[in-house]
Amino acid sequence: MNALAEQLNEAIKNENPFTYNMLSDLGKKLYYPKGILSQSAEASKKAYRFDATIGIATENHVPMHFQHIQKHFIGYAPEEIYSYAPPAGKQALRELWEAKLLGDNPSLQTRSFGLPIVTNALTHGLSITADLFANTGDSVIVPDKYWGNYQSIFHIRRGANLLTYPLFNENGCFHTDALRSILLKQKSEGKAIVLLNFPNNPTGYTPHREEMEEIISALYEAAQEGINIVAILDDAYFGLFYENSVKESLFGQLAGLHPRILPIKVDGVTKESYVWGLRVGFITYASQSSIILDALEQKTKGLIRGTVSSGSHLSQTVILHSLKSAEFEWEKQQKFELMKQRASKVKEILNQEKYEQYWSYYPFNSGYFMCLKLKQINAEDLRIHLLDRYGIGVVAINSTDLRIAFSCVEEQDIAELFDLIYQGVKDLIESNIMGE
Repeated sequence: MNALAEQLNEAIKNENPFTYNMLSDLGKKLYYPKGILSQSAEASKKAYRFDATIGIATENHVPMHFQHIQKHFIGYAPEEIYSYAPPAGKQALRELWEAKLLGDNPSLQTRSFGLPIVTNALTHGLSITADLFANTGDSVIVPDKYWGNYQSIFHIRRGANLLTYPLFNENGCFHTDALRSILLKQKSEGKAIVLLNFPNNPTGYTPHREEMEEIISALYEAAQEGINIVAILDDAYFGLFYENSVKESLFGQLAGLHPRILPIKVDGVTKESYVWGLRVGFITYASQSSIILDALEQKTKGLIRGTVSSGSHLSQTVILHSLKSAEFEWEKQQKFELMKQRASKVKEILNQEKYEQYWSYYPFNSGYFMCLKLKQINAEDLRIHLLDRYGIGVVAINSTDLRIAFSCVEEQDIAELFDLIYQGVKDLIESNIMGE
């Protein structure tokens, strides 16, 4: 093992052996090399005459570039676009996102956490957590309603096992007892990775205050029982809370809660700022120890350096300008109100009595999605029928559940959408009767 990796491991182990034991075999090997990038970073501060370190080309003291490209970026300096961004991201963007986290999450005001590290959006951030903490055979605990890409990220890539529990209990509330039960079963292993995604994809559910307190209690109880918990907060849809749910991340409540709990916040502008193609996200660690926070940052930078090298400088510049813009908060509120109106319209439509014989719907109060639970027909059969007969695209989650992204349906079209889904269900039922 590289000496730099060993130094980071010793630093973590000395500060908190539980955190060290959470690391995967790969995570223990990772470090940020003292190579070209670190030498270039030193040169950028001290080389006042010539800087001949990093592999870019310059012309007239700015990054060399094509004018036919630059003409599309009026208002952006070449230095903000063409040169490499640091592996951890633009410092100003990291600091601005930290300020945003503090503003959005009052619980963080008194907690110790690291400076957010820029990722190539949410999937990359989750992939980093998998590489750092998931070994073959490790348990990743998720609700039975989860984003399908978790399978690729944690199971296929890293060999971890996804263990599920019911998201909802019989009262339509978050099933904390089920979470607690599956967590405590990991006592013999001594470790669990817990993925919490609110607003939830695919259901669009965010727990209320009492439910969140129960979740925190369950995690604390498991930690007290000797289970090391990597608590990953997938906050992809953060901020889109339309009703009386909790409106801040669990990250703040979990930070500093227990030495056996390592909270990791994965978020970004992808869904929050409606810039899906710009691919800018963040990963943030919480720990009482600044030494651990620094060591985890070094390992994360090493991982980024060995995969994507660094994120898009142009995208980071665009987001930095956006967050600093005077219009940002006003436009964000505008889009929030539009999304909230769509969610309200969906509920209004779904509460019509005629739908009750064909489906119910899972509780939703946030995010981009909601889910129907079909009563009489197969979700995949309905999905194909809606696509072929009516030109409607929806997602079949399993044999009973159909995910509807109201985020991409205009409010005036929502009633027609559900009427056509209703008609599609009737078509299949009649077809089944005729075929008997």
